[in-house]
Amino acid sequence: KGLELSGGYSGHNKATGEFPVYSELDRLFTSSDCVIDFTTPEGAAASAAEAVRQKKSLIVGTTGLSAAQENILHDAAQTVPVVYSANMSVGVNLLLALVEQAAAKLGPDWDIEIFESHHKNKIDAPSGTALALGKAAKSGRGAGDFATDRNGKRRAGDIGYAVSRGGDVVGEHMVTFYGMGERLELGHRASDRSLFARGALKAAQWLQNQPAGLYGMRDVLGL
Repeated sequence: KGLELSGGYSGHNKATGEFPVYSELDRLFTSSDCVIDFTTPEGAAASAAEAVRQKKSLIVGTTGLSAAQENILHDAAQTVPVVYSANMSVGVNLLLALVEQAAAKLGPDWDIEIFESHHKNKIDAPSGTALALGKAAKSGRGAGDFATDRNGKRRAGDIGYAVSRGGDVVGEHMVTFYGMGERLELGHRASDRSLFARGALKAAQWLQNQPAGLYGMRDVLGL
């Protein structure tokens, strides 16, 4: 509601007939007030540069960005409003808030492990969402080291990861807090990719009233 699709972008200019598909990124930005980027890390960096050049709002849901590419987004946010989130799902962002709260309340005696599963063609591992969950746990606890390639005994304070890839799994994430004689599990399962689009559109509406800055979906949702 209140949004109009102005066009899409493809390096191969795959026209659909339903809306314009541009092969030049600058033309897409010229025709839009806000651009939503679910491309590649290189594509997201290019979108950030173009957003600054044309003073347009930007939403980035692309994962796997390097530190240098994330810095490009941070720099862009000095000039234009940017929403950057590894996951646009309302449920996942509520999960991030719950994980942070649980880590703060349970304390360092509880071990934290994160499991994630995605389709067999996903490129990055652990997923951007899994890494965001680890950051939320670390923020709540105030400490912790990410163990993404553990081989041996768990170290005190580790936030561990396990990854599965196969089939057409849209996305599953589970954060488990292990105590002595009990455990707490907080998780989310996505069964339809359209939920990410709905979250991105919600972000686009919210972003139009915001000043320049770097925001996340938790800002959009007020979490």
